[in-house]
Amino acid sequence: MTLQDFIDKLPEKFRPEVVEGMTTNFQFDLSGEGGGQYTVELIDGELKIHQGLVGEPKCVVEAKAADFLAVLQGKSNPMMAVLTGKIKISNQGELLKYAKVFGLM
Repeated sequence: MTLQDFIDKLPEKFRPEVVEGMTTNFQFDLSGEGGGQYTVELIDGELKIHQGLVGEPKCVVEAKAADFLAVLQGKSNPMMAVLTGKIKISNQGELLKYAKVFGLM
């Protein structure tokens, strides 16, 4: 799995009926090989994905691409990655609120 695979599969995991009326903006800023910058917006049940950092984020996830992908692939414990600073999350409450919607849990 690559970062692009994760981003491309978000619409498949997304269930609009679960998030109707909800709005958020997540920015993923992943450095190193296979990294990139993406914005995932949820606006009243509609999912929009942008390459690059767009709008005002409610949550920013920063990491090396390899560390983030290790968590997505189940090779690394997400809590340890956050506690050791490998993954930085600006608003953990916002991430937890949408983690299932975005396929992170």
